Amino acid sequence: MTEVMAVDCGVFVDWSQMGDVSRDAAPGKIEYKDLKELKQHARSGQWAKNHSQRSAVYQQLLKALPCRTVTPDAAVYRDIVGNSNSKRNPSAYPLPEFVDGTAVPCYCLKAESVGSVHAVLSSIAGQFPDISHCPSLPPVTALLLHWSADEAQCFESVSRMLACNEPGRRLLDQTFLAYQSACMTFGDLVHKYCPAAHKLMVATATDVLEVYSDWQRWVLGDLPFSFAARVMDVYLVEGYKVLYRVALAILKFYRKQCAAAGSALTKQDSAAVRSDIQAFVQNIGKSVTPDKLLEKAFSIRLFSRKEITLLQLANEKSLQQKGITVKQKRQNVQLAVNADNFSSEIVSAKEIRDIWSWIPERFALCQPQLLFTTSTHGCSLNRFYSHCEGYEPTLMLIRTTDGEVCGAFLSTDWEERKRGGNKLSFFGTGECFLFRMKPEMERYEWVVIKHPELANAAQSTDDEQTGAPQSLEKPATDPSHLSPFLSARHFNLNSRNTSMFMAGNVDSIIIGGGEGNALYIDSELNHGRTERCLTFDNPPLCAESFQIALLEVWGFKDAMAS
Repeated sequence: MTEVMAVDCGVFVDWSQMGDVSRDAAPGKIEYKDLKELKQHARSGQWAKNHSQRSAVYQQLLKALPCRTVTPDAAVYRDIVGNSNSKRNPSAYPLPEFVDGTAVPCYCLKAESVGSVHAVLSSIAGQFPDISHCPSLPPVTALLLHWSADEAQCFESVSRMLACNEPGRRLLDQTFLAYQSACMTFGDLVHKYCPAAHKLMVATATDVLEVYSDWQRWVLGDLPFSFAARVMDVYLVEGYKVLYRVALAILKFYRKQCAAAGSALTKQDSAAVRSDIQAFVQNIGKSVTPDKLLEKAFSIRLFSRKEITLLQLANEKSLQQKGITVKQKRQNVQLAVNADNFSSEIVSAKEIRDIWSWIPERFALCQPQLLFTTSTHGCSLNRFYSHCEGYEPTLMLIRTTDGEVCGAFLSTDWEERKRGGNKLSFFGTGECFLFRMKPEMERYEWVVIKHPELANAAQSTDDEQTGAPQSLEKPATDPSHLSPFLSARHFNLNSRNTSMFMAGNVDSIIIGGGEGNALYIDSELNHGRTERCLTFDNPPLCAESFQIALLEVWGFKDAMAS
């Protein structure tokens, strides 16, 4: 980054609300040749007290973004609008439809500056006709106006964020498909990294996905200005993944507040839960500082940007297959399991809803479909395979003769077992998980999710992929077949014992391996064993040696394996 001239970038700001932020101080350091130092300064709030410095750094970051060849700049805005410092009447510049009713946050701007945000957004709509859904744009534009010399400079900054074409990097969702798949991806991340908060949402909200659909608004819109500005520092440096981190941190702090309040967990309309979270975020400064929020956000050990991108793409594909590419009334996912149509001899409709809240969001959109049950199809492993092959994923439920209930979500088609002939070889992905329903409800995920140090994300080069541990069964290479959290070939695993998900031959099926089997079931589907395994780091799911009273396998309607 190079040095730039300092200009007055505070003309839109209501300085009476800005506390100890300096308007007139010299910009200080704005040249960063070391990316590590830049990240450290962004995360630590190095620019928070110096308006000129933050403005200069932002302009450098935005000008450094690789963009499409034809990207509208400040001159284009001046040609369209004219004098870019005159007062604007917001009503003269209606907000574009693509903001989906999102209001412009005040963010310590002068009252008349809101009209400037409207004018910029109106011009953006004219220059970017392909944008169909971008509710985050009003708060992003309002924030950037803070550090802009005039509307034209703000317009150019927003344009560069929208036109960024760096491979693998995105800054703003610009279609409903991208936005909705990001909401689903956030839900998946909550499952993995905020299990206590997710449990709270399932217990209190009638539609969990509806609650999670607000995640971007929490970060860009509801957070007070001092928090939003700090988020913007790291967002411009590190990209979209920062938004996920901050939203996860917000949810963790919200759950902590609920636990401290000792509120009874009662199911209520999702709108009430959404309103409660929004109020918490808007007043977060009463209990959390910006430093604490970012510290929490960056303490979450997320997988790589590549992993999250693959998850986003998988969710997009799921939505496309269901024809959900434009905004419409979303199906209530909590009601995807209809009590009138669901009939299991092992779990109730309420219990299957609880299980449904654990599975990846793209499959939670599907109805359960009974594929196999020992009460109808008999106790035969061959019949088990014949009824389950061709379906991906599947859900296995087991009730023992002692009345204990456990099971597994299995990410991969059982037909994959044939790759090893009759040799017992493991396959599957890190989306598999185990659970028990009785005597108490508990889920056990892939050990790498809670301990990322066990696996380092591999680079997506052919050389590195072929360098995957030879002891692992290599999954399908078709990108559409991949499920994130992910295939073993995407990780440099220290031990094969941490990636032994599922296996089967004519003699038995095994789920979870490594110094023990989480579930072993014999060829007659009659006798089983359960013990701790390294892949899931689980305790025994029921009595260590058990007799099977009933076994069911459920598929996901409209989610058959290709």
